[in-house]
Amino acid sequence: MPYKAWFQCIGDCGEKYALDEMVYECRRCGELLEVRHDMEELRKKPAAEWKSLWDARYRRTEWPYGSSVWGKKELVCPAVRDENIVSLYEGGSNLFRASRLGEQIGVENLWVKLCGNEHTGSFKDLGMTVLVSMVNQMIAGGKKILGVACASTGDTSAALAAYCAAAGIQAIVFLPRGKVSTAQLIQPIANGALTLSLDTDFDGCMQLIRQICTRENIYLANSMNSLRVEGQKTVAIEIVQQLDWEVPDWIIIPGGNLGNVSALGKGLMEMSELGIIRKLPRIACAQAAQANPLYRSYRTGFAEFHPVKAKRTAATAIQIGNPVSVKKAIKVLKEFNGVVEEATEDELSNACALADRTGLYTCPHTGVALAALFKLVKKGQIRKSDHVVVISTAHGLKFSEFKTRYHEGKLPEVTPRYANLPVELPAEYEAVKSAIFKAIEK
Repeated sequence: MPYKAWFQCIGDCGEKYALDEMVYECRRCGELLEVRHDMEELRKKPAAEWKSLWDARYRRTEWPYGSSVWGKKELVCPAVRDENIVSLYEGGSNLFRASRLGEQIGVENLWVKLCGNEHTGSFKDLGMTVLVSMVNQMIAGGKKILGVACASTGDTSAALAAYCAAAGIQAIVFLPRGKVSTAQLIQPIANGALTLSLDTDFDGCMQLIRQICTRENIYLANSMNSLRVEGQKTVAIEIVQQLDWEVPDWIIIPGGNLGNVSALGKGLMEMSELGIIRKLPRIACAQAAQANPLYRSYRTGFAEFHPVKAKRTAATAIQIGNPVSVKKAIKVLKEFNGVVEEATEDELSNACALADRTGLYTCPHTGVALAALFKLVKKGQIRKSDHVVVISTAHGLKFSEFKTRYHEGKLPEVTPRYANLPVELPAEYEAVKSAIFKAIEK
C-alpha cells in the first residue's frame, strides 16, 4: 500500500515514532501518542471512491477485508501485512432501530449501536485486532516480545486473551479482585491468559501494568497504546456507513478510561478530512456518578481536571477515577461541541431495565449512556426531531448477575421500577389462567 502511518506526540514537541516501536508515551516530553496518517495521500482518492470501496468489502469473504475494521485498512493500519493480521471478523455489529424506546422518551429517530455483538461480547475487539496484529508482525520480524499485557475490568482482558490465543501469543491480564463479573473473569481464563487477580482497583492495576511494560519486554495493550484507538475509531465510520453515509445529530457513548471518546472523535474527524462527511455530530460522554472525573471537569468548562477515587458502581468497566486518555477526550469534546453527563446507580439500572422492555438486552455501561440520553432529552438539549445514536459497548449476557439482582430488588441504591419476577404457581389450569389474565388486564 502507498499509505503510511506513524505514532506522533499529541504535545507541542510533535516527536514521531514508527508503529512497530514499543513506545506508549513521548520519550521527549511524556505526553501520549496518537497514530497519524498521510492524509494528503489518502485524499488523492475521491470520497465517493472510498465509500464505494468500503461498501464493496463490508461483511464479504475476501481476507482480511470482510472484517469491518480491516475493510478500512488504509485508514487504520496500512503497515501490517495481510499475512500477519489477526482477525476474528470483528465489526459489522447491528444498528438497532430503537423505535419503542424512542417513543417512550420523546426521540423520533433513535438507534443503538450494538457493539456487544462482537466475538468476545464488547467493542474492545475493534481495537484489539489492530494491536495484536502489529505485535504479530513485530514478532514475525524478529522482535523479542514475551507477552502482551493489559489492566482491565473485564472487556479488555477478554478481547486481548481471545486475539492472543488466535495468534499463539501469551496474554497477561491484571484484574482488580472482586470487581469483575464471573462471566468476564472466565473469558481470559478460558482463552489461556495468565490472569492476575490483584488486591487493588483498576487504577492500581494500571499503575502496575505501566511499570511492568516499561521495564520488561512485555507489550502494553491498554488504550493509552494508540494502536487500539485506530481499530476503535471504525465504530464511527461504521455507524455513518450503516446510515447510508448520513451523519446523526448526536452520538452518546459511555466513558471510563476515555479512549473510546477519543477514538470516536478521531474516526469522525478523519472522515471529514477525506470529504466523506460534510458535518460533525455532537458527542455526549456519559459517566457513572460513582466515577465521574470528566463530568466534574466539564462542570468547570474543562478549566481544571482532578482524578477521583472511583467508588463501586454496577458499570464496572468505567469504574475509573484517573483516565489515561483524558486530554485526548477533552480535545474531542471541545471540537464536537460535546457534553458530559452522569448517571447514578438508580438511573443507570432503571435505564437498562426500561430499554430491555423494548427488545434490547443492555449492559450497565450502556445503561449509563441511556440514562444520560434521558436526562439530555428532559433538559431539552436533545430535541424530539434529533437523529440520535447510542453506543452500546458490551453484551448484557456478561452481566446476568446485575440483571438478576435488579429484578430481585437487591441492588444497593436502586429502586427497581421495572422489576419482573417469575410467578410461582401450582401446575393447575385455573391458577395458570388466572395469572395470565391478571397480568394482561394490567
